[in-house]
This record gives sequence, structure tokens and C-alpha cells, in this order.
Amino acid sequence: MSMKKNTVLNIVLVIAVLLMSIPMTGCESKFLPSDADNKTLQDLPAQFMELSEAWQKIQETYVDKTKLDPVKMAQGAIRGMVEAVGDPYTEYYSPQSYQSTMIELTGQYQGIGAYIGKKDKQIVIIAPMPGSPAEKAGIKSGDMILKIDGTSTAQLNTDEASQKIRGPAGTKVLLSLYREGEKEPFEVSLVRSEIKVDSVKSEMRGQIAHIRIQQFILPTTSDFKKALKDAYDKGAKGIILDLRDNPGGILSEAVDVASQFLLRGVVVKIVDKDGMETVQKVKPGGGARDIPVIVLINGGSASASEIVAGALQDNERAKLAGSKSFGKASVQNIVKLADGSAIKITTAHYYTPNGTLISGTGLTPDYPLELKDEELLKWAEDYLNKILSSQPVPALVK
Repeated sequence: MSMKKNTVLNIVLVIAVLLMSIPMTGCESKFLPSDADNKTLQDLPAQFMELSEAWQKIQETYVDKTKLDPVKMAQGAIRGMVEAVGDPYTEYYSPQSYQSTMIELTGQYQGIGAYIGKKDKQIVIIAPMPGSPAEKAGIKSGDMILKIDGTSTAQLNTDEASQKIRGPAGTKVLLSLYREGEKEPFEVSLVRSEIKVDSVKSEMRGQIAHIRIQQFILPTTSDFKKALKDAYDKGAKGIILDLRDNPGGILSEAVDVASQFLLRGVVVKIVDKDGMETVQKVKPGGGARDIPVIVLINGGSASASEIVAGALQDNERAKLAGSKSFGKASVQNIVKLADGSAIKITTAHYYTPNGTLISGTGLTPDYPLELKDEELLKWAEDYLNKILSSQPVPALVK
């Protein structure tokens, strides 16, 4: 019996699933044929016949056949198989989660406004979104989520945790958190709200443009080009590219943004399971190839934002300032199944142009700084103004 055709959404997950949603970071937002299209059940390992045997035994002997839902049981079997891989970024999405993922690529959500991921087998906050309920409640990058409405997260993957945290605007969710340096966990009650991600925000600081990319979603490149044009129209002589607390997004958008600053070269290298390397090169026509730039990163900068920062650093186009980035450098494909569910599968790793794998370590800034918020922006502004006036800039930390 032939399997129904699947489709693959090629997506490079740049870590972190949104609490209020699951925005993807990936290659191209289009469907391609799955490698499984030509497979049959006869190609399965012999051990998988036990799945059919288990179903038959349950059906034959279980006391209450009205509770045997083959759809739920099949999805449960798939979820268990995926979890057995032991990779925090290889996950099963229910049909509802998958639909939410596709919708949320546009940047509209209902939830608390924070990105989550998994680190050391623990659900953690990657970054709260500016102005979100999570940020207003004092939630910070690195906070560990121990419980959601009293339910332990110990056995949850990021999709399951997201499903529990998401919900209609106006409803409440209670999180039990642990923060490094604190003696005891603490609880935070949040009211979910409508959240719209403005991918790019910009402002002028004298002759310096501060352009912040909050997430790499579908309109990011066009929004960035508009911000760039507006900055030039206002007389910008330098750019602060702010990637702090940016959890990632769509790979093609990251490549396009990095290409705005580069004349030529490599943006990122992707190596698959067979050791085959694919190189994403700089796209021609960038509008910010000559203007001085400094890039800001922190522990909430992950995946696609690390791709952009790493490309500018390795190509010696810009220095990085702030604190170490999150460190996620694996690539996922999302494979849609016949019933509308999907599997997110780690298929490759990505490397910076110089061949550095940053998984678990992150990017090291050229200028490690403990400064926060306005103090860091003021430092970056002064740094660029010194370049523009030919004054000595701060010495690099070796």
C-alpha cells in the first residue's frame, strides 16, 4: 500500500518557538516534494511492524473500545517516535500547531509575547518581546519555565509548552520560573494579549540610525530596506544594527539582510547529514555596503540573527558588541503529514563563513560589554561617531 504524499516546508528553525506562537526561521516559505513520496510501508524497518501488532492487541483486548481513537493513537505513536530521537529541535506538531505556525509567519499572535526554546533539556525563555505582557511582568532571557498552570514542563517539548502557554487574549496563564542566581523559583501570572511583531523598528540618534530587527519573518527584508532608505533620507552616516533578543526567523530573510551590508562573499554554510555543503552567498545590490555599522547581540540573539551577525563579523564588515549570543546552529525541515500534522526534523548544521559551528557556544562579541539598554546604545553611538570623526575606537578584547 502506498503512503499518501507528504510535503516539506524547508525551514531553518532559528531556535525558539514562540510562547504565543511558533514562528519559523527557515529557508524558503514554499512546499517541495518529500523524499518519502516514493517510499512504501514495505521499506519500513521490521521493528515498526510492532506498531501494527500493538494496535491489533489493544483493539482486540481493551475493555472500552469507545475510547480507542485511531487518529489520536496514531498521532501519539508519531509523537513518541519523534521524542525518542532525543533532539530538542526535532518535534511533532499537531494539525492545530502546524496551522498556527504557518499563520504566525506573518507576525501576528495571541499570547504572552515571549520566545521559548530548550536548553540542557529545560524549557527556557529565549527572549521576551518589547512591550509584551512577558516583558512587562519582568520575565528575562534565560528564565527556566518549571511549570505552566501548575503542570510540570519536565516532559514537554517546546511545541507542547507553547500550546499550554498560548491562548485567547484576555485569559490568564501562571508560570513557575527559575532564574539563575535566585535561591527559589517564583511565579508570574500573565494576561495574554493580541501581539503583532513589528519586524523592524528604527530611530535616528543624531547622525546615527538605530535599526532594530526583532525577528526575521516574511516582511523583514522589505521593512529593513524601507528603514534603510528612511535613514539615508534623514542623513544617516552610521548604523547600529540591533539584533538583541532576536530569536531568529526565515533564513532567506536573514541572507537578504546580511547581503545589504556586503559586497561579495559567503553569508552562511549549511552541511547536511551526508557532509554535503551548501553555501548561501551574498546577493548583489546591497544598499548599506559602505556605511559604518556596529552590531549589537546578547543571549537572546539566536539562529537567523546569529547568521547575520556571524556573516558581518567573519567578512570583517562589522564588529559585534554586547554579550554572547544563544548558540543555535542546526537546520530543521518541517515535513507536513497527510493528516495535517507535521514533523520538524533536524537535517543539517550551519557554519559561519569562516567555518565556525556555534552550537552551544554562541558568537563571541568583539566588544564584550555589560551595558544594557540606553547605556549600550550610547556606547554604540559614540563608537560610530568616533569612526566618522577618525578618532581612535576602543581596543578590541583579545
